[in-house]
Amino acid sequence: MLNMTDIKFIDKGIIDYQTAWDFQKELFDKVLNSKKADPVISKEKREGFFVFCEHPHVYTLGKSGSENNLLINQMQLKAKNATFYKIDRGGDITYHGPGQIVGYPIIDLELLGISVKGYVNLIEETIIQTLKEFSISSERLAGATGVWLDTETPKAKKICAIGVRVSRYITMHGFAFNINTNLDYFNNINPCGFTDKSVTSLQKELGSTQDIEKVKEVLKSKFAEVFGISLSKTI
Repeated sequence: MLNMTDIKFIDKGIIDYQTAWDFQKELFDKVLNSKKADPVISKEKREGFFVFCEHPHVYTLGKSGSENNLLINQMQLKAKNATFYKIDRGGDITYHGPGQIVGYPIIDLELLGISVKGYVNLIEETIIQTLKEFSISSERLAGATGVWLDTETPKAKKICAIGVRVSRYITMHGFAFNINTNLDYFNNINPCGFTDKSVTSLQKELGSTQDIEKVKEVLKSKFAEVFGISLSKTI
């Protein structure tokens, strides 16, 4: 296992989207400033973070997305107690809400020796391996990021969305993994820009409400295993 630093795990619980975004930026700047101060710092001393959280109902639109994929207006957003943000990650529109694990890795890919494409692939693999622990078979879908079920059928459905930002090889944003998510909120968008595919959750696939804390533990373990790192918990 590559202890590329002390990769600190932080669980913020339910947190406002803007507050979480600001927190991410603080961590990103911390890692970036450390890199600028000492570009050749040893892997064992470079800091990194892995943040879990849940957000109140919110739609986020990536920089390459189309606002037309939000199918409701501001008044309807307010009625649904939801907010909307244009943000600086890749990808199109997605939904975040209670019962969904949102993961924000803030790590230096240069130290891990992986490309941006390789990074996204490893996030997908983390989710695929996590789902295996719950006896669910999932896969990638050609031409689309994220983790999908039933890709060989016309009813392909996404269980985890991925949208990242990488600057100077340092990552921000990450993935949204549907656990006990209220999927009705996806009816208000074309998820990730698709009009011919659907979304699902662990709860829907298994037919019962899941222990989200148990899922988090499996997910953390698989993340460390797939990335070849170790995680230490911090407040």
